[in-house]
Amino acid sequence: MKKIKSIEEIINDYDSFIIDQWGVMHDGAFGYEHAVNSINLLNSNNKNLFIISNSSKRSKSSIDRLPKLGFKKNSFINIVTSGEMIWQLLKKEFLDNKNKKNCFHIYNEEKEDGLNFRDGLNFNFVEKVKEADLILACTPFVNLQPIDYIPLLEAAYNKEITMYCANPDFETVESNTYNNIFCMGAIGEIYKKMGGNVIIKGKPDVSIYNATINQINLEKKRTVAIGDSLFHDIQGANNFEIDSVLVKSGIHKDLNQINNLIKNHQITPTYIIDKFSI
Repeated sequence: MKKIKSIEEIINDYDSFIIDQWGVMHDGAFGYEHAVNSINLLNSNNKNLFIISNSSKRSKSSIDRLPKLGFKKNSFINIVTSGEMIWQLLKKEFLDNKNKKNCFHIYNEEKEDGLNFRDGLNFNFVEKVKEADLILACTPFVNLQPIDYIPLLEAAYNKEITMYCANPDFETVESNTYNNIFCMGAIGEIYKKMGGNVIIKGKPDVSIYNATINQINLEKKRTVAIGDSLFHDIQGANNFEIDSVLVKSGIHKDLNQINNLIKNHQITPTYIIDKFSI
C-alpha cells in the first residue's frame, strides 16, 4: 500500500477509473470541490470514467442527481448502482402475473424515492414479514437500530425467506454530521450470519463491474478503482483483479484502524490517499 497525496501521481498509469460516490465524490447532499476538480482533471486527460455505487437508488436516479452535486453527467461513460442490479434481477425473475409473490419492502419513508423503487416490479407488497415470500431491503427504517431488526429477521429465517439487498454497504458517512451510519448491508450481514439467504449484486460482487464496463474493451492492468470502503470498494477491486485507491476521508479515517483491518481481513489497497483530490 503506497501513500499518495494527489490523483495526479497515478494519472499516467491508468486509462480507466472506476469511482465510488458517497464519501469520495459527495456526502449525499453536497459534492466535494476537490472531487469535482479531480473529475475535471481526469476528463481533460481523456480518461474513461465510470461510477459504481452501492446505492439502493436506480441508476437513472443517481445520474439525474449528479448536476445537483456539481458534476456533469457526460463526464462518465457509465453509472451503475447496486439498486439497479437488484431491480433488474427482480424484474427478470418474477414475471408470473398469475402467482404474484408477496414482498416485504424495507425502506425509509422519509426518502423521496423510496416507493419509486417498486415501479415496474411484479409483486404484492405486504406489511408483515410473516406474509412475505421475499424481502426487498433498500434503506433502513426510520429510527431503528440494527438490533431492532432481530425479531423481523428471525421471522424471515423461520420461513426461509430470501433477502434481496439493494445496498450492500455496511455503513456510510452522514451528510450533516460526518458520523458513520449503518446501511442495509449491515442488516443483510446479520441475516446471513443467522443462516438466512441474502442476494447482493453490488460491490464487492464482480457482476456489477462487468455490467458497468461492458461498453469498452477494458484493460485491467490500466484500470483503477477509487473508494472509501475496504470491504466493498477495495475488496471489489481485488475480486475484479484491478488496482485500487482507498480514500481515507470517508468510512475509514484512522490509519491504525485501517492497518488492523487490512491485516485481519487480508484486503489490501494499492494506494491510500487522504481525499479524492489533485
